[in-house]
Amino acid sequence: MPAVRRALFSVSDKTGLIEFGTFLAGQGVELISTGGTAAALKAAGLAVKEVAELTGFPEMLDGRVKTLHPKVHGGILGIRGNAEHEKAMAAHGIQPIDLVVVNLYPFEKTVAAKADFDTCIENIDIGGPALIRAAAKNHSGVAVVVDPEDYAAVIADMSANKGAVGNDLRRRLAARAYARTSTYDSAISGWFAGELKDEYPRWLTFGGRLKQTLRYGENPHQTAALYITGAARPGVASAVQVQGKELSYNNINDTDAAYELVSEFDRPACAIIKHANPCGVALGASCLDAYTKALVCDPVSAFGGIIALNRGIDGPTAAKITELFTEVVIAPAADEAAKALFAKKKNLRLLLTGTMPAPHDSGRAIRNVAGGYLVQSRDNGHVSESNLKVVTRRQPSAREIADLLFAFTVCKHVKSNAIVYVKDGATVGIGAGQMSRIDSAKIAHSKSKEAAEAAGLKGALTEGSVAASDAFFPFPDGLLATVAAGATAVIQPGGSIRDDDVIKAADEKNLAMVLTGMRHFRH
Repeated sequence: MPAVRRALFSVSDKTGLIEFGTFLAGQGVELISTGGTAAALKAAGLAVKEVAELTGFPEMLDGRVKTLHPKVHGGILGIRGNAEHEKAMAAHGIQPIDLVVVNLYPFEKTVAAKADFDTCIENIDIGGPALIRAAAKNHSGVAVVVDPEDYAAVIADMSANKGAVGNDLRRRLAARAYARTSTYDSAISGWFAGELKDEYPRWLTFGGRLKQTLRYGENPHQTAALYITGAARPGVASAVQVQGKELSYNNINDTDAAYELVSEFDRPACAIIKHANPCGVALGASCLDAYTKALVCDPVSAFGGIIALNRGIDGPTAAKITELFTEVVIAPAADEAAKALFAKKKNLRLLLTGTMPAPHDSGRAIRNVAGGYLVQSRDNGHVSESNLKVVTRRQPSAREIADLLFAFTVCKHVKSNAIVYVKDGATVGIGAGQMSRIDSAKIAHSKSKEAAEAAGLKGALTEGSVAASDAFFPFPDGLLATVAAGATAVIQPGGSIRDDDVIKAADEKNLAMVLTGMRHFRH
């Protein structure tokens, strides 16, 4: 492979541009560039030929047309060593371009900034993807760089190969280039579908950028990585890791579940998660209060869990959290006192997001199946007091209504079949992921007895609680299991053909029951 002699630049992200351009100029490489990039290179004292000078045509149509010209694309696509190609290039005064350095208009950032429709359209790059795809196709003779992070690799390769870019690196850069244009087009098509309210377009694409490879996947024999999308939703993928070991696949999955749960609440809230299920959730007057109440629900399962808070963490809260072994703590912020206390636990991962995700945002949930993907809208359903239908003779009290709404919100984040007991704004029993709803009710009751014993109390924490079910009770037995646990009121979607039987059983037990008409299965 001959040394690089001519390089074409057209970049919106100018990170590392001057250093890379200076290296190439020092190697005797002729620099060709479009307007904005050319100006930056010239300002650094580098000799640059503008594309308009190369093609004989000025940039036109507000910059929409500048590189779409045979003297540019012919120089990229001409096959080196092909006699016919070289003859045609010579006949038309086309010189080969050996290196193409392009990063695209910031479409994803423009959309994330919630720009208007016309601004987003103007940030769709046309010439850039064409240059990238042309160079990647002809990677046997051309190197293409789409990411400033790859400048160092090209510099190292050229330094080791007398000014040439080796075949192995050119192939890897070409593969990366196609992935970038694919992800870019995916962002555009997804945005366009959203603008048109086309929820399920004929062709569905999605892509992301590698944030980190992980030590392993859900189990040690599986590989895994974390990719981030252009979506602006704050959470585990966008969080800054202040300290601690590298996150694992399971850490990320569980942390996402925890943060999405606490985002549901306006009051200070804490969720403690284990294996993607909550083992304690509470509202409080402060984060410290919420954490203390959440921990009571299941202190055994909380060991080695994930803690999410929807407020900034202060020193007293951090001091309480560090009394228990915890894998991850995630919150929008933490003060210096909290950070200093967490720093004493070197293996604890502290993640800060800066802000909370909006709980009722739209979006997609995607799951792969053999041969395809299952795609659905995310469960952003919400029930308020006005949605409740009281179906029993006894009306729920104001305290019961508040707890019922809280319990049903938590239930949405528990694997189905789910039963959640709540008292005074805190979970006191959680049954998750059982094949039978009655088993979930009994398991939650049993665990509440263990939690009561750990707290030095008699009986079960569920005495005097309310209960939530993520789906209807198909028979009265599941409802009666909540009564046996000590529940005084129940919230459930309703819709069973035996609703009348369930309501009758509730009345016989002087239970207050409300129906939501909304189900929250979570598989």
